[in-house]
Amino acid sequence: MHNTGADGTAADGEPIGVDHVFLALERELAVFLRRARASSGELAREVHPDLEPSAYGLLMRLADAGTQRATGLAGFFGVGKATMSRQLHALEKLGLIAREPDPADGRAVLVRLTDEGSDRFTRVRTGRRAQYARRLASWDRTEVAELARLLHRLNAEQEGDEV
Repeated sequence: MHNTGADGTAADGEPIGVDHVFLALERELAVFLRRARASSGELAREVHPDLEPSAYGLLMRLADAGTQRATGLAGFFGVGKATMSRQLHALEKLGLIAREPDPADGRAVLVRLTDEGSDRFTRVRTGRRAQYARRLASWDRTEVAELARLLHRLNAEQEGDEV
């Protein structure tokens, strides 16, 4: 039997009827996301001191997927064309990306990493992967693979919810 307070909480301060498994998940994801946001800022500054934290993900997408249409990038990140245009302009000004007309559709713009952008991004990404390897050195490789699989599943289900 739980001791309940006047505010409907248990003796431990948690609301009555809360599924503690999901509460623990929420707490751990909040810590993870807070650290990821801070890390994005650090990584962005390593790529270029004037790079905005949100632009690191854009560089990652271009590195992973190759040349993309600006409208495709906007859709992938769930931002408007104007927002994407501003971000691309900033990256172009830093010499990290190049924009050129799409030969298949003159109205569209293709975006690609410049050699400098690719070199800077790859250097930082390689360092980040080495940091993951050091931090998870005590984990069994199957545990790392399982974490990656579960995060992929979570991300895929989130993408399905957004459609």
